[in-house]
Amino acid sequence: MKTQKVIDHIVQWLDNYLEKSGLTGFAIGVSGGIDSAVTSTLCAKTGKPVLAVNMPIHQAKDQVSRSENHIAWLEKKFNMVKGTDLDLTPVFEQMKQSFPHHIQDGLTMANTRSRLRMLTLYAFASNHKMLVVGTGNKVEDFGVGFYTKYGDGGVDLSPIADLMKSEVYELGKAMGIIDDILKAPPTDGLWEDERTDESQIGATYAELEWAMQYLESPQKKALTEQQKKVVSIYQKFHAANKHKMEPIPVCLIPDEFKN
Repeated sequence: MKTQKVIDHIVQWLDNYLEKSGLTGFAIGVSGGIDSAVTSTLCAKTGKPVLAVNMPIHQAKDQVSRSENHIAWLEKKFNMVKGTDLDLTPVFEQMKQSFPHHIQDGLTMANTRSRLRMLTLYAFASNHKMLVVGTGNKVEDFGVGFYTKYGDGGVDLSPIADLMKSEVYELGKAMGIIDDILKAPPTDGLWEDERTDESQIGATYAELEWAMQYLESPQKKALTEQQKKVVSIYQKFHAANKHKMEPIPVCLIPDEFKN
């Protein structure tokens, strides 16, 4: 990959999209992970205002510190970046108390965390007349659908959604993203037991990238047992989460029923 050309292309794309939108800048949630670190840095490189928001909810200390350190690095490097911290833990706890106990299962509450952050980020964006920027990469957004519908999937534009996870890391290294973020195991940060993406999915991002490319290839080679397992995992997630990747279905009414 021609890393610098990709960086320049995305920055120009962001700048053009913002200009056409008539809005003032970009609002982005910073989690302490590689995707949000790279995306927020690309936004900052436009020279336009960027609001980087840290929104912990019962977050592990290392995740919070990585987010805070990245925002501080952005503010030092780019004068149009402003960081803000908002602990959403009390709000999340209030929401839990208002929910019937029987719907407070782990996945429901994990997705609720993500949706609370989306709600908060759009409040900031609306107030500042900004675009909400998505941080999903290609294998997450269009491969396994590893994101929350109307949570971190609720955005105005997606600058890195055509890049594999490995390519996002390439951009991160080229742009000088802090080492702690580059080395941290990918996690969605939605669980109190600090589980990683790999432990939830059952495969590494490298394996998922391979499976995505293998299934898109016209020529299929014989697979090892491990490769068959990875393909099965990929296909299972892709099928289960396809509803996130496609437009909302609209029931079209025949003209003869309307006249």
